[in-house]
Amino acid sequence: MRVRFLGASFPAITPLTRPMSNEVLLPLLKRCVSTKPLQQIHTQMLINSLDHVSNFLLSKLIHLKDFTYASLLFSHLPQPNDYAFNIIIRGFTTTWHKYHLTLKSYYQMKSFGLKPDNFTYPFVFIACANLLALDHGRVAHSMVFKNGLNAHGHVSHSLITMYARCRELGYARKVFDEIRERDLVSWNSIIAGYSKMGFAVDAAAMFGKMRDEGFEPNEMTIVSVLGAYGDLGDLSLGRWVEGFVVNSDMKVNSYIGSALIAMYSKCGDLSSARRIFDRMINKDVVTWNAMITGYAQNGVSDEAMLLFNSMKVDGVHPDKITLVGMLSASASIGALDFGKSIDAYASERGFQRDIYVGTALVDMYAKCGSMGDALRVFEGMPQKNEVTWNAMISALAFHGRAQEALLLFKCMSEEHVASCPNDITFVAVLSACVHAGFVDEGHRLFNLMKSYYGLVPKIEHYSCMVDLLARAGRVYEAWDFVEKMPEKPDEVILGALLGACQKLKNVHIGEKVMQLLVEMEPSNSGNYVISSQIYANLRRWDDSARMRVLMRQKGVTKTPGCSWIETDAQVHEFLSGSSFHLYSEKIHDVMELLYDDMKMRGYRPNVNLL
Repeated sequence: MRVRFLGASFPAITPLTRPMSNEVLLPLLKRCVSTKPLQQIHTQMLINSLDHVSNFLLSKLIHLKDFTYASLLFSHLPQPNDYAFNIIIRGFTTTWHKYHLTLKSYYQMKSFGLKPDNFTYPFVFIACANLLALDHGRVAHSMVFKNGLNAHGHVSHSLITMYARCRELGYARKVFDEIRERDLVSWNSIIAGYSKMGFAVDAAAMFGKMRDEGFEPNEMTIVSVLGAYGDLGDLSLGRWVEGFVVNSDMKVNSYIGSALIAMYSKCGDLSSARRIFDRMINKDVVTWNAMITGYAQNGVSDEAMLLFNSMKVDGVHPDKITLVGMLSASASIGALDFGKSIDAYASERGFQRDIYVGTALVDMYAKCGSMGDALRVFEGMPQKNEVTWNAMISALAFHGRAQEALLLFKCMSEEHVASCPNDITFVAVLSACVHAGFVDEGHRLFNLMKSYYGLVPKIEHYSCMVDLLARAGRVYEAWDFVEKMPEKPDEVILGALLGACQKLKNVHIGEKVMQLLVEMEPSNSGNYVISSQIYANLRRWDDSARMRVLMRQKGVTKTPGCSWIETDAQVHEFLSGSSFHLYSEKIHDVMELLYDDMKMRGYRPNVNLL
């Protein structure tokens, strides 16, 4: 037997001889652990005309996470009340994370003449936070004031989260300051908001104020403040937090353990990060990701690879965050074979279509020199964001394919592409102009980013322009550009200009640049070496020797070059001039072959070992 319920068909059980009541069915409903018996109870409710208790049924469906059944039931309620709307809004937000449906239901609730309350708005603001729907959030905030709900704690806390996630930290702080009686949740909301949005100094300051007002941190506080201390690179305060965790007998679970590992990794203390990792008994994928990412971000790619293999041996399945970390590690040392194995793993498990994994694959292949694979992944991605476009444009620019980089920039700039060029995009296209010597195009793009896109040029953009002019032999124009910069030139800009002065034997501008660089980077051996070479090229031997003497007087030593070579899926590191590596002879044989191949192709390798 089946029963038709407002056009929908549900399975039924045989009706009992006596009518069923709420007292009988509701206890049965509470004990349901799956949808099938619940459907049978629903049938009895319909047979016995007990549809007025549908709200209890709806709540149970959300508990059982049955989206289809819950949505169908709610859509067929003839007159849902505010309680029913609050139930489905909570389900859309916290159970299924369908935030667009949260907002749709909220507006539908208002259109029905129902009044959202303090049980409605927290979920509305959480939805706005995840959708970055600031305009909807502001309108809802005004309704909160109008209805006198701003004093409710959960409403205020969710408002802080919404404004923080939308990068309106000023409004978030204003909401926090207006809370009359703050509790630990209030403090955690504002600290987490500052920390997650990269305002580490403010997060640390609020943590100090919280302690001054007598509040003791809990797990959420610890995780947020560790993120802030990691971003600040404040190892001493990070260690204090670990001490607090130990002294408070807090359990170092996945969240606290991963936060400690991330903090120590960001501060460069990988031994402490590994100590925390090794002491954790139950390691989930979040814990493994924290340690792998720590190694990758600190350039210890070989350890990241070893840990990745151990992770799989331990039966922990890598997720997309793991794969992004491993692709970053592969890219940093040019481990193409290992990167390809990650690509194959991602394809097998359906991660390749993920926008973050896809972008990391583009970056890895490009940095490993496999531009065909980079383009293949890029063109096959169903979705692309600014980071994806920037990765591909930067790759083409880096590999000297300037025309293709500029063409891709044009495609990105077209109206039908959702991603808009940002300051990183312009670094990429200006770099393309540098490699190709497109001085006029570089000037046009530099002006375009200000006039059309409203972007304020940063030190990186000025660096590209100085480099572009210097490489074109226009060192006086480049120096004039440096002098007119709104910011002080950094060592990158000056280093590029000094290199051009060396090539062009221009001692007039070169001496000005030398003086600034030696003051800025007194321990950088390259500045002294290039300066000495400029003088030597002009046969000013006394000045050349003076730079060498100055270098020795300051105790500056030349840092040896470091390279990696991958053979048989193993990455080997060796230093310039070293002959102690196990594969030294083979490595030098390979380098000789590359040297000969370059000469055959018309290139003149620079083997000057100054």
